[in-house]
Amino acid sequence: MATKKRIQFSIIIAAPVETVFKTMLAPASYNDWTSAFAEGSYYEGAWRQGEKIKFLLPSGDGMVAEVAECRENKFVSLRHIGLVNNGVEDTTSESVRAWAPAYENYTFSAIADGTKLVIDQDVTEDFEAFITQAWPNALQRLKTLCEIHKSV
Repeated sequence: MATKKRIQFSIIIAAPVETVFKTMLAPASYNDWTSAFAEGSYYEGAWRQGEKIKFLLPSGDGMVAEVAECRENKFVSLRHIGLVNNGVEDTTSESVRAWAPAYENYTFSAIADGTKLVIDQDVTEDFEAFITQAWPNALQRLKTLCEIHKSV
């Protein structure tokens, strides 16, 4: 069993919570800010509780998750349950079961200066350095996108 730990990132964005929530999850802006993880990243699915959602690279490989919880403008919880390789979902192999499920949570809070966004993510040791480097860059890009479009 892979050892998981939860790491946290946060950022203050000078835009209303509604703007941050919409910008973070809308397909076009999602593709933009997630380029910090991989150029051409995109998702297939819907940000609705109970829905399956795939986070993919241009090759079509990536991760499969379930939306464990989605409260508009407040909180999103993703339960990562597997990988997608060559178009095939893997949620049962020993290598996936070693780390799944892994959670990625987004908490949106209205503050005087706009929005505080907190990310809590479960990571395994082999991905910790990458995630620790990528999230701050992704959040900075999201901040820029939100602050350009302050109104919803």
